[in-house]
Amino acid sequence: MSINFNDEKKIFTIQTKKTTYQMMVDDYGYLLHLYYGRKTHGIMDYLLTYNDRGFSGNPYEAERDRTYSLDTLPQEYPAAGGADYRNLAINAVNSDGSYGLDMRYVDYEIRDGKYSLQGLPAVYADEKEAQTLTIILEDEVKQIRVELYYGVLPEIDIITRAAKVTNLGAETIHINKLLSSCLDLVHGSFEVITFYGKHCMERETQRKTVGHGTITVGSKRGMSSHQYNPCVILTHPKTTEGSGACFGFELVYSGGFIAEIEKDQFNQTRVLMGMSHEQLSYPLEHSQSLIAPEVMMTFSGDGLAGLSHNFHDCIRDHIIRGKYQKTPRPVLLNSWEALYMDFNGKDIYQLAKSCADLDIDLLVMDDGWFGHRDTDTTSLGDWVVNEEKLGEPLGHLIERINALGMKFGIWFEPECVSEDSDLYRAHPDWALAVPGRNPIRSRYQLVLDFSRKEVVDAVFDSVCKVLDQGNIEYVKWDMNRSLSDVYSAATKNQGRVFYDYVLGLYDFLERIHVRYPHILIEGCSGGGGRFDAGMLYYTPQIWCSDNTDAVDRLKIQYGTSFGYPVCTMGSHVSDVPNHQTGRVTPLETRKTVAMAGTFGYELNPAKLSDEEKNSIRQQVAEYRALQNLIFTGDYYRLSDPYKQKYSAWSFVSKDKKECLMQLVVRGVQGNPGVVYVRFAGLDPDATYQDVETGKMYPGQALNYMGMPMPFDMITGEYPAHSVHMIAVEQ
Repeated sequence: MSINFNDEKKIFTIQTKKTTYQMMVDDYGYLLHLYYGRKTHGIMDYLLTYNDRGFSGNPYEAERDRTYSLDTLPQEYPAAGGADYRNLAINAVNSDGSYGLDMRYVDYEIRDGKYSLQGLPAVYADEKEAQTLTIILEDEVKQIRVELYYGVLPEIDIITRAAKVTNLGAETIHINKLLSSCLDLVHGSFEVITFYGKHCMERETQRKTVGHGTITVGSKRGMSSHQYNPCVILTHPKTTEGSGACFGFELVYSGGFIAEIEKDQFNQTRVLMGMSHEQLSYPLEHSQSLIAPEVMMTFSGDGLAGLSHNFHDCIRDHIIRGKYQKTPRPVLLNSWEALYMDFNGKDIYQLAKSCADLDIDLLVMDDGWFGHRDTDTTSLGDWVVNEEKLGEPLGHLIERINALGMKFGIWFEPECVSEDSDLYRAHPDWALAVPGRNPIRSRYQLVLDFSRKEVVDAVFDSVCKVLDQGNIEYVKWDMNRSLSDVYSAATKNQGRVFYDYVLGLYDFLERIHVRYPHILIEGCSGGGGRFDAGMLYYTPQIWCSDNTDAVDRLKIQYGTSFGYPVCTMGSHVSDVPNHQTGRVTPLETRKTVAMAGTFGYELNPAKLSDEEKNSIRQQVAEYRALQNLIFTGDYYRLSDPYKQKYSAWSFVSKDKKECLMQLVVRGVQGNPGVVYVRFAGLDPDATYQDVETGKMYPGQALNYMGMPMPFDMITGEYPAHSVHMIAVEQ
């Protein structure tokens, strides 16, 4: 059993392979947190301390005992109204206008298997892989119930958290904050790693000390955003990639979010995570509920690499679903940087023919095929094939491309609408807008109100009419602006639109997943603006960034790797000079960087030399041979691109019998020193043979001292190097 309840002491203990999590119901019915960390046994209630603290109030039942205060005790789910003046997980406006809740323990349930969340993505597992703990808290006076969900996947050291609030009373209440998880740590010095960025430079890393006060990161944009990612790591100051303790928190949600890391007056640290409560005022009538999305939590005592492996294993095996969870992904070429919107059916066919000649599997026809879409100012929402532009029906074009041995994919942006569109002219009230005010435009487009079922249904039907026209095996799902003017003409409400919008998006994606199980969907939001575990439940891969520059991608993919496996990162070899930066990098380097992702191309083969075409054929063959190792192996960050002039990483198979190390030099100088790359995760007792050179290397020495890189590869413009090794019998 992963979950145990000590009835005498009312203590819940969760055990995973390497960790222990413990909490307690105290004499007043409050649910207190005791311990989360390295696996241990016994009862940790001795960690609680009680002292008379000035200005920290006491529950009425404590009577003259001034040592008991929720303002100083570690809690599992702190609520506003209990004289805890730290950041809180839940707040409500009651029917009488009062704020706050008094949540006391009522009951619990332990069952095999993993809970699911209605309308929301969540980690899934069968009864042999997981257990669920549900703890029920209630405010008896206000008649509000909160169910706390804990999903335990012991073999990968993952504990998930979610919550559901239900109004048991007769009067309407409004929920204005509902977070998913809280972790209180009674002492310790910590640093926090967060992932910030912008369009074309997402998920850069930032590590800073947690001092007194609150560090807050999040998104108010209606999506997880380019600017911050819903993955946060709390770490001890001396923790490195290979050693030390750290805690990871990752939200399975694609809307706005918030993470709060607070060090309080007594040096206790609280970490909260969940959906953003900006503009949240969600009404609940009698018996209605609101569900907070799931947070994946993990603890690693083996450094940041161990934490990442836990997240990677969970996403690969318990978030991603469908045909492409295990089967190899096609190598694709996207038409965007090859043709942009200036194409016809002949151009697309010739592009497909060039791809077939290069052994590429799939051609994607990007933006520009529908309505009268020749610029980005028009036609979004009119998902009708422009046969005049293509010169033929879409189905006929697909048949001709399939006859080349090529798969076919297509681009959509279903959530947005152009004012210059038949859809908007017919239904202007379907766009998010504040009455009497001109809307905010972004990329000259508005956002459809996906909180309304009739809007979702109509757009779903129009998208399906396109998908039914031929053998479409891939969809790029784009979303190119943040939400604003968040008001629904249907509900005449702002307080529920952000949340209901995300549920409408998930409903749309789930219906596509069910109706077209053979289609590979790649998520996109101007690249990595919605790169989160919620989208990965529906789209097994996400376009990592609109920036295809190989050197910039080193930092982008480095930051992404902390929370997400390589198999989720859309990464392509693009043209040079690069279309975003103008930088020129060798084709081998662009290949090396793109191989640390889903791998594809973003260029026009007609502009390549014969030598470059031969190189691409070799690249495709190499990637196919190594894809299983890249997608399923443990990923190690072997350098820090913010501190070193090279970027190195490796993939090690789960049985440690195979390893691929890749490296790109970002900065060169005259008469350089030798670059030694220290490996990680290899079997110290094994001997590894370089597949290309036949040289033998002891695993322990590679882990401890590393391998010198060839001297001639650390000169020139951004050179790359790879080493593929197999464990051999001595």
